Amino acid sequence: MKANSKVCLRKDTRAQVGIGTLIIFIAMVLVAAVAAAVLIQTSGVLQQKAQATGKQSTQEVSSNLMIKSIDGVRAKTGTDMAGNISLLKLNVGLNVGSSPVDVNQVVVSITDGTTTNNLIYANNDKTYDAKMGGFPAANASANLKELLTNSATPGVNGKYFFTAEKIRDEDGSFTQEKPVMNTGDLVTLYISTVAAGDVGDTTVGSVTTGGSMGDSGLVIEPRTTVSLVLTPEAGAATVAEFVTPSSYGIRENVQLYP
Repeated sequence: MKANSKVCLRKDTRAQVGIGTLIIFIAMVLVAAVAAAVLIQTSGVLQQKAQATGKQSTQEVSSNLMIKSIDGVRAKTGTDMAGNISLLKLNVGLNVGSSPVDVNQVVVSITDGTTTNNLIYANNDKTYDAKMGGFPAANASANLKELLTNSATPGVNGKYFFTAEKIRDEDGSFTQEKPVMNTGDLVTLYISTVAAGDVGDTTVGSVTTGGSMGDSGLVIEPRTTVSLVLTPEAGAATVAEFVTPSSYGIRENVQLYP
């Protein structure tokens, strides 16, 4: 028998040493640190953009005005009533879950099929570099009278502005100067539709005009198709369209929508 043979392995315990190796190691650490910093910064920026986009998308979806009803008021002198609607009263609320809406930034577009008026709130001085002439008055009724009767820069108030009055406002967020609507609030938007032939009438509802109303350029006579678009600062626009009755008869107040 052969004797058991022993196998010996040489151990090499030496490693790479020197300044060159150290430099390579430090460079690898620095590259890894820079890459990590870039990734962290990029992820932070993307997160912020995603949050902002999500917030804006939610606001666009949730901030919705809802027109509950529209009534028309005919001007009159004594018992003699105008043949056209002189004032529209829009009862407006917010959809469930809606974000607050600043009425000061709402644009109301109204057309009778011939003339289109783009209206802003009476206290908005950004679009035309001036508020509605006579605003702010003491209360909503006084501002409504200013809307119907007075003219200033940029022209007849009824062609450029609308006014509003709160019906229900539990938290007190709605004022004439700062009209902010929250969920549950209900307000009336007033839109002048005085026709040229009716400017001499003396009253519109409870407002005494003294026969000096301003021509809105609109003519809402019987069988007129009227389109309204309410566009808030954020959120979907609200559209309402209706056709006026074939005759107003002897009615001073006419329900037009729904």
